[in-house]
Amino acid sequence: MKTLLKKSLIWALPLAILSSCETALDKSPFNAITDASAFSTADRCQLALYGVYDAAQSSPYTDNSVRGYPFGAANIEQGDARGEDVINVAAFFQITYQATYNSTTANNVGQWGALYALINKANISIEGFKTAAQSNIISAAVASQYEAECRFLRAMAHHEAVVFYARPYLDGNGNKLGVPYRDFAINSGTSVEQVRAIPRPTVAENYEKILADLDFAEANLPATITPGTVRATKAAAIALKQRVKLHKGDWAGVIAEGAKLIPTGNAPFVSPIGGWKLTDEPNGPFTNNSSTESIFSIRNDALDNTGTNGALPSMYGAANLGARGLLAISPIIWNNNKWLATDKRRSQLYITGANSNGASTVNYFARKYTSYTERADFAPQIRYAEVLLNSAEAEARQATGVSDRALALLNAVRNRALAAPATDAYTAASFADKKALIAAILLERRIEFLAEGKRWADIHRNAVDPDFTTGGIPAKYPNGAQGAALYSVGGTINPTQAAIPYADFRFIWPIPDNEKTQNPIIEQNPGY
Repeated sequence: MKTLLKKSLIWALPLAILSSCETALDKSPFNAITDASAFSTADRCQLALYGVYDAAQSSPYTDNSVRGYPFGAANIEQGDARGEDVINVAAFFQITYQATYNSTTANNVGQWGALYALINKANISIEGFKTAAQSNIISAAVASQYEAECRFLRAMAHHEAVVFYARPYLDGNGNKLGVPYRDFAINSGTSVEQVRAIPRPTVAENYEKILADLDFAEANLPATITPGTVRATKAAAIALKQRVKLHKGDWAGVIAEGAKLIPTGNAPFVSPIGGWKLTDEPNGPFTNNSSTESIFSIRNDALDNTGTNGALPSMYGAANLGARGLLAISPIIWNNNKWLATDKRRSQLYITGANSNGASTVNYFARKYTSYTERADFAPQIRYAEVLLNSAEAEARQATGVSDRALALLNAVRNRALAAPATDAYTAASFADKKALIAAILLERRIEFLAEGKRWADIHRNAVDPDFTTGGIPAKYPNGAQGAALYSVGGTINPTQAAIPYADFRFIWPIPDNEKTQNPIIEQNPGY
């Protein structure tokens, strides 16, 4: 068997689809099955599909440990640590937090490898399902659904890679270098030379293929599926398309996708596809992993979690509650006086507690993830709240004045957290103009998705926006900042870790050295 592109192209053989770990979807262990028989029965085809979801939860880290790369925890933690709304308390996320990464540092190398491991596993499975359908092992309809689930995950992985390793679409309308888009299986019949012949495409070319995958997924996925929160459904494909179009600045496209999931009229909004809706309370999606709001999550459980060195409750939880206390909430967002002191999210979803430096040191920590022993909290990837806020932003940006529709969608998310919505809800008079409304929607995203890893994506996509850019990687609290005195709603904010301008090469991650070594045609990001 030929040596293929290591690290980024691991899981290259069908044999690896069915490894000796337990899937996040099915408690039956995968068996070591030969290439020829990997898709020889309907049950094995389903196991192969579950193996792709398992790769989304945890593909091997750089040291072959299980740390939730790419989507079991890592994309959330890295997405937050790259932004300014958390504090890296100890050394664990220091390289990401301080932007001292290079082409060999573990977190960015690990994420690249895990994303492409997932992608290749999806591609191998797609080929296997097509072959199985041709042999009447599974029906054509089942093969198309399984392919759609794999293409959804493939699209999600490629988009994640674009956001971390490439410049945003709106910088040059996608003319910057993107990431390799691998829509073919790399297996024992694929030569190294065949893979090496593909240079980095543009970001625009990436987005074209991502959207094509999601169009296929939407057309071939059912509205409901069991288990519906951790397998891709039609609504998940639409919602991910909506997110991708938001990154493109395609406001009309965002609104069109959102209209498939959001009825006209006023709140409460219930999706006509899948029945998705906001939970009654802000903590609803976190007290119930399979809530009515959780359109797509990556499953973790006691038998298959991401380990103490990666799990969401370990990283975000207070040390005195049995967690590690490594990612604290930053005063940059906590002290923002536009986040009302009476907002129920403050009390339901955050708590003071000891950080990793000892019981005498206190920070605010998230309690969105509270399974400190079993580490069974699902990793939320798409919530209905995001669908509403995506459409709110697009409506606001496309309007000439203060959009009533944008206001209604924003209030739907914000009002459920208000102690007194009758008096504290936004009205059109709350905003001087459309820019003020857009700013409020962007702030609402920071509040609503705090500790869910979405901050970096918003920094990235707005990097060249003339009105809403952060100018690059924002200034932060210094690594290890701690103490209750830091926190006071409306209080002083002192982010002394310097900002990094957008023009700086460190704004995006480097292509890993091991990818460059095995695939020399891949061009490195400038500056590395």
